Parts: sequence; structure tokens; C-alpha cells
Amino acid sequence: MTTACIARILRVSFLFAGWTGFLLTAVSCGGSDIDIPDSYGQTAPDRNPGSGSDPDPDPDPDPDPNPDPDPDPEQVTLTMVDPAATAETQALYSNLWTIASRGFMFGHHDDLWYGRYWYDEPGGSDTKAVCGDYPAVFSVDFGPLMDDRFDREADMRENEIRRRVILEAYERGEVVTACCHLNNPLTGGDSWDNSHAGVVKAILDESTAAHAKYMEWLDRVADFANNLRGSDGRLIPVIFRPYHEHTQEWSWWGSKCTTEEEFVGFWRMTVRYLRDTKGVHNFIYAISPQMDAVYGNTRDRLLFRWPGDEWVDFIGMDCYHGLNTEAFTSNLRTLSALSQEKLKPCGVTETGQESFEKADYWTGCILAPLMGQRVSMVVMWRNKYVAGNESDRHFYSVYPGHVSADDFNIMYGRSRSLFSGDLPDMYTMAEHVTVR
Repeated sequence: MTTACIARILRVSFLFAGWTGFLLTAVSCGGSDIDIPDSYGQTAPDRNPGSGSDPDPDPDPDPDPNPDPDPDPEQVTLTMVDPAATAETQALYSNLWTIASRGFMFGHHDDLWYGRYWYDEPGGSDTKAVCGDYPAVFSVDFGPLMDDRFDREADMRENEIRRRVILEAYERGEVVTACCHLNNPLTGGDSWDNSHAGVVKAILDESTAAHAKYMEWLDRVADFANNLRGSDGRLIPVIFRPYHEHTQEWSWWGSKCTTEEEFVGFWRMTVRYLRDTKGVHNFIYAISPQMDAVYGNTRDRLLFRWPGDEWVDFIGMDCYHGLNTEAFTSNLRTLSALSQEKLKPCGVTETGQESFEKADYWTGCILAPLMGQRVSMVVMWRNKYVAGNESDRHFYSVYPGHVSADDFNIMYGRSRSLFSGDLPDMYTMAEHVTVR
């Protein structure tokens, strides 16, 4: 048995005090039956030695379903969008590639900022409150610090919190990723205002007021990034994920409001301006189409309006497939293959089922489909702070008292799920990887 397996068993025995073991067999989340190997039911040590119970003579009879990475891996060379990326950003990029051979990092949007029943409590986390550890990936939204909300009193206060929780995550060695729910710069509406098909077209026209306004928005995120430093004085790397779910029609940058030429030009303009004009060198640029179903052209959908290999660092996908594990498994398989083909790390940048009440959700709908897939992260969408309003069911992850909490701890105990305490030094270059 590997050291990693022993550590995981001890962790599970701590979480399930009094258990002598458990066994998982076939599970389903509604889309298909996916087997979890019986060897996942690794026996926890006897919590009461001498109690008369016979110890398991062979607590790990089956091969480890998550063997250690290849002891002699081949050297790989990765290419980043920004050849001047900081050393820490290059190191994070290298680890995003290598960690996928160990498993997936669990992430949660706004997890350190608020939870279902708490708000702005330093050290807070719905995830930690359930399993005792923080997520490996912390997701935030940069939209309010970029657009016309930036100087509103309430949003200014939230932007201070946003900086604080990013620093907390970095100081623990966790990974930070950011999406951008940007208001509509042409109409004044929100991200979901797709009433005007010419927003991106106007932004790309340097003679328009929309272009001037949007450049100010990019200036603000550049200023934030260029002043985002840890206690070590170094710039904090961020997986920057603008214009997410561009396959969908809901946003002003999505498929309803842009042509392929406009979207690609918009993406490249953004990268070029931040990297070359504003000198932002701590961004890893991630694209994230939405993938909710079983598709006949899965690879083509992942590459929908692809800006070009030299303009994308990380291949993400947002997956709101409900309980359809067949769709999730199919899309994970294609994502993993595309990552290997293009030598770019990949991951599930958003997922979850709103107000889910499935007790075995984590082992059946998240862990099982990820078996055998090479993805670096799976990030759950947020748990809205509702105070005492139980009628508000906007949550996508576990929290204390949720029906799936025990199952979440089972997933937490698996060697393939990686949380904050499982991470290597993500900001030191991984072995056998060269980044240029």
C-alpha cells in the first residue's frame, strides 16, 4: 500500500470515527451506471484495538485504483500565451499539467468569502466545515472590480473582501481562478443582457465610446492583477477565465450576439492589451465552453470559436448537466484527450446541480465519472449566503447539515480527490516539465 493510500485511510478513519470500513459498488446519478472499484472501500484502522474485533488480515487486497504517477515520466514542454509570465505563474502552469496524473483538485466558487449561513468570516469555508480542509481551487468573479460597479460603496467593500480571500488562498498554497460576469458596456444592462447583437462589434471599433469604456474596464483588472501580491512580495498567479460559456446565448459575448470572427478578435484583443500594453504577466488564460449534454461533435464544441493555440493556456469546460453522468463522462473523456493532444492542462471550471438533494451525489456524480480521466480540477459553483431564508435554494456544493455531507467525506477520503492539504508546492516548477 502506498504512503498516499495510508494517509487517506487515516483521514477517513478520523472523519468517520467508529467505522470499521465501508464498501462502494455500482452507483448511478441518473444518466448511466458507473462502477467504482470495490478497492475504493479501503478498510479504516480499528479505532478500538483490543476490543475483541478481529483485524482485517488483508486490508488492501486489490491494486490501488489510483496508482502513483509514473516513476519515470517523460519530459514535456508546455508553451504559454505569455512568454514573459512570472516564474510563479510558469510554475503553477507546470503543476496544473502534472497534478492531473494524481487526480483532480476540488474547487468551489466564493468558498472563502461566504457560505449558505455565514458571510465574510476570515477562515470560513463551507467545504472546510464539512471535511476539515479547504478546497484546492478558489474561484472568484472579477466582473465587479472591472465594470461600472467598481466605485459603488457596497461593491468597493466587496472588492476588499475579494482581495483578502485571494490572499488567504495563495498563502495556503491554493490555486486561484477568476471568471468575469461583466455588465453590458453598450446597454448598461448586466451580463445576461443579450438584447443588442452589436456589443462586441462596437468594442472592437476603436472609434466608439463602447471601446473606450471597455479599455477602462481592462485597465482596472490590469491594475488589480499588477498589485496582487502575497506576503512574499510576489505577484499572485490567477487562472483568468473571461467570456465563459461563449457557446451559449445568454451573455452579450455569447453565440447569439457575436460572430466567430468577432469573438476571436475580442479574445485576442483582451489578451494582447493585458499582456503587451498593461504588462500583466501573472495570468493563465483559460477558455470555458459550456458542455451540458452528450454531443455528436464533442471535440468541435470544445473548440467552438477557438482563438488559436497561441492564445489559450488552459482548456476548461462549464458543465451543468444535472444528474446526467453519461454526458459528464463523455465530455470529460473528450476534454482529457484534447488536453493531451494540445499539451494544455484542462479542467472542469464550473459544475454542480442547483439545490441537489442526492445523498450519494459526490461519489456517484462527481468521483465516478472522473475515474480514468486526466483533468486537473473540478470547481463547483457557489453556495449563496441566505442567512435564515431556507426557501432560497441556490446552492451547488456541500455545507454542514446537507444530506450529502457523509458522501462528500467519502469522496474527500479518496486519493484521487485533492484538497488544500494534498497539494504540492504549486508555485515551484514541477519536475519533468519545461514551460516556455
